[in-house]
Amino acid sequence: MDDPRVAIRHRLRPAAATVTVRLVSSPNTAPYRDPTQRTARRVEDLLGRMTLAEKAGLLFHTMIDIGPGGSLAPADLQAGLIDAQELVVNRNLSHLNLVGSGTPRQLARWHNRLQDLAADTRLGIPVTVSTDPRHASSDNPNTSVLAGPFSRWPEPLGLAATRDAGLVERFADVVRQEYCAVGLRLALHPQADLASEPRWPRVVGTFGADPDLVCELVRAYLRGLCAGELGPGSVAAMVKHFPGGGPQRDGEDPHFAYGREQVYPGGRFEEHLRPFAAALAAGASQVMPYYGMPVGTPYEEVGFAFNRDVVTGLLRERLGFDGIVCTDWGVLTDDRYLGQERPARAWGVEHLDPAARARKAIEAGVDQFGGEARPDLIIELVRDGQVSEQRLDASARRLLREKFTLGLFDDPYVDEERAEETVGRADFQAAGAAAQRACVTLLSNAAGHSPAHLPLRPGLRIYCGDLAPDALRGHAMPVDDPARADVAILRVQAPYETRPGPIDAFFHAGSLEFPPERRDRILAIADAVPTIVDVYLDRPAILTPLADRAAALLVTFGVSDDALADVLCGRAAPRGRLPFDLPASAADVESGRPDVPFDAAEPLFRYGHGLNY
Repeated sequence: MDDPRVAIRHRLRPAAATVTVRLVSSPNTAPYRDPTQRTARRVEDLLGRMTLAEKAGLLFHTMIDIGPGGSLAPADLQAGLIDAQELVVNRNLSHLNLVGSGTPRQLARWHNRLQDLAADTRLGIPVTVSTDPRHASSDNPNTSVLAGPFSRWPEPLGLAATRDAGLVERFADVVRQEYCAVGLRLALHPQADLASEPRWPRVVGTFGADPDLVCELVRAYLRGLCAGELGPGSVAAMVKHFPGGGPQRDGEDPHFAYGREQVYPGGRFEEHLRPFAAALAAGASQVMPYYGMPVGTPYEEVGFAFNRDVVTGLLRERLGFDGIVCTDWGVLTDDRYLGQERPARAWGVEHLDPAARARKAIEAGVDQFGGEARPDLIIELVRDGQVSEQRLDASARRLLREKFTLGLFDDPYVDEERAEETVGRADFQAAGAAAQRACVTLLSNAAGHSPAHLPLRPGLRIYCGDLAPDALRGHAMPVDDPARADVAILRVQAPYETRPGPIDAFFHAGSLEFPPERRDRILAIADAVPTIVDVYLDRPAILTPLADRAAALLVTFGVSDDALADVLCGRAAPRGRLPFDLPASAADVESGRPDVPFDAAEPLFRYGHGLNY
């Protein structure tokens, strides 16, 4: 292959320093390899050189893992993962979703080895590596990755609780720097969904229930990821879940057949579109339609990825989007994940075979299939005349255009030393900790007690419950028995119903009420000693039984013990405000309309509530 004018990183050598090599221009340089050419010219030149199989490979974007020490991992059929050689070389995939983690140096090394593999293919198309969120405490293999070596921040709900667009932009800029350092160039986030149904398990990834605030924060997030305008220093964003994933019947999630119906009894479909319009205006280059299928609307009752009126009619024609539309993961084929067989999330088109599903999605306006590695399906459709190669070219242009825009053809490699220096940098960690403190939301202080118990006076004997005693060092004396304490501190998880199965169990769904045994344990301690209760909200909770009996009631959104202790001890003040209503009862939740934010007449605590001291 001719490589003139391509900025490449010298091939990895054992224990070698990273060296940048810039090759000299040549009259024989292929236009797509020439960075002085316009992007449109480079795209058309490369597209004209591609075979049907190479074009088909562009349309798939599946998961991949990292191997020991930053090596390319072998296939793991139990986890449903295929090895890099098969994906990149044999199936021509060049978009891969990294699901594993490692040290910054290992992540960078793995990324460079992956790009080496791609460089040795016929056309040398670099790989775009994507990731789910990696900067918080959530760890759901379907939706997010534990922060690990990356700086740790609150969940998006916590960022929403700060109501600080500047903070959100700074956070996204840190994400951009840390991702770019290890070669992650596509964020499978943010969620632009409205948290209108409090039982929905994906509320934790949203910016809350207020459309105005969600629009403001989504715009800020996109500014931080793009660093002004999408380019070589940017992380592209795949905004999800179009046209808004909040209005799920009974709050169930459409990862599962029992949660596939999306309903709009309040007629608020348009309200859920607003944050997506804001995201597109702010530079989102990719959009992910949700699994859900609309019920009781003018739209066809099929999953949104298969819905032409939604993808082409709303997104492409009405909102004017000409970027990449990628389906949510696994809408074509049945798969095996976490050792469990699961059906394709092909709601409303379950009766179609995978090839027919692919054709329907392409006809709807989709460019790429997430979580799938079946280019053979597209090759079959084109050869059978069911999909034209011209239609395939339209999607391929969008996908190639973004690779060129991100600078991947000119320098796809990363520097291991720089990765080590950048990811988890001290100032990034400090900024994340400050954001955690800022999102702490104080709902009540001195309820049933006098005077107020927060901030904590120095020298108290404190029963720490699940709070690490070291977090109170120098301020209080930890004791291991509530009966010996002046104050108790309890950190509890918002309630949910545990679902059977290794995949379902990761989704916190069902009732928002504490089970009686958990509620009674908390209240028994609260009745024995003044008790400060902190509830981690990954979605709203019914806190009515606690509100009048806790000495103080706080809610947090992915906050470390140290950050919470700083607020409890008065080293920082609680600044958070609720990003949604907290319902007073299960009856209020069940009577609410899933598409309508703030639908309860008398919530226990209203949106925006939060005390200070």
